[in-house]
Amino acid sequence: MLQHFTNILFAFSNALSWLPPSVVSTVMLAIVGLAAFYFGQGAIVVLLRIPGTRSAAILRNFVSALRRPSRIIVTLLALLAALPAATGLSYETEQTFQRLLLFALILVVGASIIITFRLMAEGYLNRLTKRDYADDIMVRAHQTQIKVLRRLGEILIGIITVASALMLFPSVKQYGVSLFASAGAASLVVGLSARGLLTNLIAGVQIAITQPIRMEDLVIINGDWCWVEEITATYVVLRVWDWRRHIVPLSYFLENRFENWTHNSAAITGVVYLWLDYEAPMEEIREMLREIVRGCPLWDGKVFDAQISECTHHAVSVRIIASARSAMQSWDLRCDIREKAIARIRAEYPQALPRTRMSFVDPKTGVSFDPTHDDTLLSPPISRPPAGSYMGPESVTNAASSHQSTPYK
Repeated sequence: MLQHFTNILFAFSNALSWLPPSVVSTVMLAIVGLAAFYFGQGAIVVLLRIPGTRSAAILRNFVSALRRPSRIIVTLLALLAALPAATGLSYETEQTFQRLLLFALILVVGASIIITFRLMAEGYLNRLTKRDYADDIMVRAHQTQIKVLRRLGEILIGIITVASALMLFPSVKQYGVSLFASAGAASLVVGLSARGLLTNLIAGVQIAITQPIRMEDLVIINGDWCWVEEITATYVVLRVWDWRRHIVPLSYFLENRFENWTHNSAAITGVVYLWLDYEAPMEEIREMLREIVRGCPLWDGKVFDAQISECTHHAVSVRIIASARSAMQSWDLRCDIREKAIARIRAEYPQALPRTRMSFVDPKTGVSFDPTHDDTLLSPPISRPPAGSYMGPESVTNAASSHQSTPYK
């Protein structure tokens, strides 16, 4: 087939022999490139219209994602096949054009491999998330492994692709040979400059294998409750409850201590604290809380308890524990329990609400008394001048000494 294609091109060149050879070769290559481009586009349109079984749907997804790279690959292959028939180009021009075509072909093929690898990983992850046990530990473990290894694979394929494309040029190849000749100094410089990158890349492999964290794990970093939103090749994106994001290097999770609340199971037990008065009827309140928790749809029906966990000189602390299927449901469950418990206590047991008490005690006898009925706390007698015109301070003093003062009531 390739020989037949070359013969057709030679016949085309002979038909245009009245033109300069360089113009004939340029026109021929342009026509071949355009024809290959539109042929690839037509083939893609046909493949996208394949009717719908499951295999056909997968094929349509791949064709749709690889639409642009496939057209470029078909065009580059057609130009490489037509290049020997371009006799009007000089040897140096033909070799340079061939290297450029191969360079572009290698890059596009590498990009197509990365896209294919990404589609396969996303298809596998989509099948996992569509299952009923999306919060299962095994599913989240697979998600973590696939996403971390996918990014590492994309980086590795990108490095190999660029290196292979650059090796087509003799100057780059000689530069690479000279670097290998001085491998000691080069490796030292590269190691020192890329130490952080290499550390996090290696940490990514370790996390994908050992999995101290997984996708959607609930961890505590710097006092914040965070969910693992994304794991890249070098860092982790943690989503805080208020939609802030912590960007943490992968090496942090191998070199520092942190809390992972969903490492063994997605289910988690939430805790609610209520402060009540010493006169609170604990048995009745415990039954009320059990009724509230049973009525919450987010409770998984496994764990519930209510106990007095602490007391102060003002109130007692009631600790309520209830389990939920996931960390997010546990947060909503605790808020629901807290709101309903406060409303029920205010309506049914108002004496259980915390209050501050105060008593007045006689310092001499130690006996408490009611200040509203104690005459000793009334205002002391005040001396006032007799009625009449004001005659100055001396007259007030004399009048006060001559008249008996009466207490003011």
